Amino acid sequence: MNIIEATEQDAAAIHLVMIAAFREYEKALPPSSALDETVLSIHKQLLNGEQALLVIENSQPIGVVRYTLQSNVLSFFRLSVLPEKRGQGIATLLLNELKTIAIKAAVPFLQCKVRVSVPKNIALYQSLGYSIKEEQMSRGIPIVLMEKPLFPTIT
Repeated sequence: MNIIEATEQDAAAIHLVMIAAFREYEKALPPSSALDETVLSIHKQLLNGEQALLVIENSQPIGVVRYTLQSNVLSFFRLSVLPEKRGQGIATLLLNELKTIAIKAAVPFLQCKVRVSVPKNIALYQSLGYSIKEEQMSRGIPIVLMEKPLFPTIT
């Protein structure tokens, strides 16, 4: 199993993993907007500065996370692991790689948004050192902005 930095040529692989992972939310109200994305929309985002990491096992994509890197925060989204590959530490592997990227870029925070209605995801991030920074509404959905500081604060 290895992690690669995705390019726009990987848009189909990213889409495949993401749709498989987010299918469980198609009956949520409203359904996840991830299910509205297409290979073309992902390709365009990658050309416009979005980045992604892919986990490859036996030449097959099994996990993905998309992210943007700004001067003060690495924001990630659409963290996806194929359902049959969950529970093997793939999400943690991706999150650790994001942390490495952020530290190399001297970016002090990792952030993500999580639906309040998915407490298992909130619990995963909390177990890895993320805390809830604020509650928000997005498309009428209660979400939390979760953040992990990467450098100790000097008091």
